[in-house]
Amino acid sequence: MKETNYLDYLDAVRHASLMKGEPEWMLQLRLAALEKIEELELPVIERVRYHRWPLLQVPDFFLMEEPVFLANDFLAADTDAPRLVQVGTQTAFEQLPMELIEQGVVFTDIFTAMEEHPELVKKAYMQLAVKPDEDKLTAFHAAFMNSGMFLYVPKNVVIEEPLEALFIQNNQETTSFIKHVLIYADTNSAFTYVEKYQTIGEISNAANIVVEVITKPGAKVKFSAVDELGEQTTTYFNRRGHLLGDSQIEWAIGVMNQGDVIADFDSDLIGEGSHSEVKVVAISMGQQIQAIDTRVTNYGRHSIGHILQHGVIREKATLTFNGIGHIIKGAKGADAQQESRVLMLSDKARGDANPILLIDENDVTAGHAASVGRVDPEEMYYLMSRGIPKEEAERLVIRGFLGSVIAAIPLKAIRDELVETIEGKLTK
Repeated sequence: MKETNYLDYLDAVRHASLMKGEPEWMLQLRLAALEKIEELELPVIERVRYHRWPLLQVPDFFLMEEPVFLANDFLAADTDAPRLVQVGTQTAFEQLPMELIEQGVVFTDIFTAMEEHPELVKKAYMQLAVKPDEDKLTAFHAAFMNSGMFLYVPKNVVIEEPLEALFIQNNQETTSFIKHVLIYADTNSAFTYVEKYQTIGEISNAANIVVEVITKPGAKVKFSAVDELGEQTTTYFNRRGHLLGDSQIEWAIGVMNQGDVIADFDSDLIGEGSHSEVKVVAISMGQQIQAIDTRVTNYGRHSIGHILQHGVIREKATLTFNGIGHIIKGAKGADAQQESRVLMLSDKARGDANPILLIDENDVTAGHAASVGRVDPEEMYYLMSRGIPKEEAERLVIRGFLGSVIAAIPLKAIRDELVETIEGKLTK
C-alpha cells in the first residue's frame, strides 16, 4: 500500500479553510498539525494492535453531499428543546430557545462559532484538553477536521432542560467523518448535554471524533453519549475533560458501535476540588474489536476521579478496558477509584480488564477492582427456578450488570433507546 504524504494536502487544506471562512489562527493550527502527522506516533492502547486499521483516510473537503431525508423523529418537531442535528458535514437542524440566546448561550456548528464567536473558540479549541501534537491521530484530526459543534454556557447560567446533539455519519458517500465537539462551561454554570452518533449507508469509512469539555471553576456538566456507528465504520474516539477548581463532569457513555473502535475517555482534574465520575457501558459482538482507555489524572488537591466500566462480549468479539488512575505529585487528599468488569457470553470471545494505578503523592486514597467472567450461575439458577426461561433470565442478569450506566443517562427517551439497542444486540 502506498504511503500517504500528508504535505501533498497543504493546498487543499488552505483552500478548504478559505472556503469555510475560518480565521487565520485556525488555518495556522491546521497547517502546523499537517506538518506533524508523519513524525508523530500512534497512541498506545494497551493489549490492542490496531496499527493497520484504516484510521488515517484523508477526507474529501470538497465533496458535494446530497441532501439526506430525515424522519420526523430525528427533527423532533414537537418540542422546542435545545437541539442540533448534523448529517455528514452539514447541519440539518438547529434550535435554541430565545431565553437561552438572551442569556448568552451558544449552541451551533463549529464553523459558525469560529465566525461569530472567534475569541471564545480560540481560547479553548485544542488548547486546554486535547492538543494537536499529542500523537498521530490528534494531529490528523486537527489538520482535517470537517465538521463539528460548539456549546458555550456563560457564567452562572443554569439550564434545566438537556441540550441534545445528533450526529449522523453519512456512509452513502466515501469520506472520513472527522467531528469536533467543543463544550465550554463558564464559571458556576450548570447543564446537561446528550449526544448520539448514528450511521446511514454501507460504504466503508473512518471516523475520528474528538470531544473537549472545558469546565471553569464551579461549573457542573452532566455529559451523556450513545455511540451507534455502523459496521463499516472504523472509529477513533477521544473524549476529554479539563476541569478547574470545584468543577464537575459526570460522564455516562454507551459504546454500542458495530465496527472496530479505539477510544480514549479522559479527565484531567486540574483544579482543587474538581470531580469526575466516568461510567462506561460497552457491548462487542461478531468479530468486532473495541478497546477503551479510560483515564483520570488528579492534578488538583482534594480532586476526585472515579471510573466504572462494564462490558459484555458475544461470539468472537474482543473488548478491552484499560482503566488508568494517576495521582500527580502535589495532589494531596486526592481520590482515585476504578472498577472494570467484563461479562463474556462465548468461549470464543476475548475480554481484558486492566487496572492501572500510578501514585506519585502520599496522603491520598486509591483503589481498583477488575474481573472478566461468565454470567453468574447462581443468579441464573435463582431466576430460572422461578419460571423465567434461560434466554430471558440471561438478559435480565446482563441488564442489571449494565444498569448503573443506563440509569445515569438523563433523558428517558435516550435511556429507553439504549435499553432497546442492548436488547437487540443480545438477541441477534
